[in-house]
Amino acid sequence: MKKKNYFTKKPFFSIITVVKNDQANIQKTIKSILGQSFKNFEYIIIDGKSQDNTLKNIKRYRGNPICIVSEKDNGIYYAMNKGIKRAKGHIVVFVNSGDILTKNALKIVSNKFNNNPKLHFVFGTVRRKYTKKTILKYGFDPSRLKYNFDFATSHTTGFFIKLRSIKLIGYFNTKYKCSADYDFYYKAIIKEKLIGSSTNKNQLIGIVNSGGFSSKITFFNHLLEETKIRLDNKQNIFFVFLIFMNAIIKNILKKIA
Repeated sequence: MKKKNYFTKKPFFSIITVVKNDQANIQKTIKSILGQSFKNFEYIIIDGKSQDNTLKNIKRYRGNPICIVSEKDNGIYYAMNKGIKRAKGHIVVFVNSGDILTKNALKIVSNKFNNNPKLHFVFGTVRRKYTKKTILKYGFDPSRLKYNFDFATSHTTGFFIKLRSIKLIGYFNTKYKCSADYDFYYKAIIKEKLIGSSTNKNQLIGIVNSGGFSSKITFFNHLLEETKIRLDNKQNIFFVFLIFMNAIIKNILKKIA
């Protein structure tokens, strides 16, 4: 029986995984992608020239619909931009190494876009693992981004956006070291006012592993960069100061609770 070719001239999804030196986790991510019930996708893995067995583990899946790029880069957002430049699908999603998509994730999200062609992006429900607890992140409230630093109701692994919408926003701004995705959301939701939606709370799209790049950055460094992002995007400086102080107070209260 001839093996089905999942690549098309225009796949519905472009799934991008950025990885470097994560031999322990990369295979479970790949398996979750290849095991999707919805098969119209391309899969792009951007490896930052790993020095462990990451690349060896990736190459075990050759023969599947995977495009592998392994070369040095200047950081995670450079790698993510590299993935976007190679993407050909209608919808783009980043699934970090160590994270997984549930079996019907692409099927659920494709239905959301097909049922509402005006949508630019969809936030999918994800279960995020932290060191001491697990949280279900779901829904989409654009006002939350305007008034809060703690915005994300999902995670990169649960964020699906049309490729043509990315071209309206632009690539991830690599001058930001830990919050270029925050800048991307801000431009999409506040500046460009793109139309978004979310999956239902019980429609689990992904499971996000603990650790990862963002977890290595302190709260204060995140806050400083996200403040700069708001100012760079011309948000009122007095308003930014108010939500900056609100974020500080909330963090203090969380620690003493």
